[in-house]
Parts: sequence; C-alpha cells; structure tokens
Amino acid sequence: MAKFVKKSGKDTPGISTASLPDIIFMLLFFFMVTTTMRESTLLVKISPPEATEVQKLEKKSLVSFIYIGPPQDKKLGTESQIQLNSSFAKVSDIAEFIERERAAHDEQDRAFLTTSLKIDKDTKMGIVTDVKQELRKVGAFKINYSTLKAARKK
Repeated sequence: MAKFVKKSGKDTPGISTASLPDIIFMLLFFFMVTTTMRESTLLVKISPPEATEVQKLEKKSLVSFIYIGPPQDKKLGTESQIQLNSSFAKVSDIAEFIERERAAHDEQDRAFLTTSLKIDKDTKMGIVTDVKQELRKVGAFKINYSTLKAARKK
C-alpha cells in the first residue's frame, strides 16, 4: 500500500497581472469617449424657471449659449450680467459673438444654429429684451429658453 504524504507549507499561486494594462487602457478609453468637457465656466448664478412643456434639443453641437444672471462674485454687484463663453459681455458684444459662432460651423449647418438663453428666474425682463433685440439685428431668429422640467401635480 502506498503512503500519502501531506505537503505542508504549500503557497497559493500568484495572481497573473498580464491582462491588467489591457483593462486599465480599456477603462481609460471608455472614459475618454463618454466624458464631455464643460465648454465655459459659469460666472453668473443660474437658477432656471420651471416649465411643464419642455423639449430636448436635437443637436447640442449647434447650440450657442448666452447666460444672464447675477454674478457669482458679490464684488461685481447684484445686477444681472450677460456672459458669453467664459467672460462677461455687453449687449453690443452679442453680434460679434453670433458671427464667431456662425463662422465656426459649416455653411450647411448655419441654418440650424440655435441660440439658447440660460436666464436666472429673478432676472428683469429689460436685459432679456435687449438681448433678443440684438439677436434679431444679426438674424439669429432660432431662440431657445433653457428651463427645468416641473414636476407634474396630481
């Protein structure tokens, strides 16, 4: 009869790390593809009004944003300011902003460009009307108002 010898002190085999770089690069590629970068830093406070009838925009790449609201920094005052991209602007700067946005897109896409107004709910209508008049002067007639979807009441 054979004797069974018990081997003591046997270690577990090491974990193979050969596929670890593949997994890391796959995760890195996934996050690079799915992450969107913020285009501009908000310098104004925006708490949009609520609306019951809202629609999503089809192509966000064809949307130019104009932010209107009180500045984040109290040193700049409490009156509503206009923000174009990452800087404060005046109403007279809107025409140049729209022309730059049009120049950045192909000619066939220019007809589909939309100007989205992200406005704080406590902003006076005077500055909004001035912005809309300036948009009319440059022929930017497709205007969108960004809002929050209101909860339905039962």
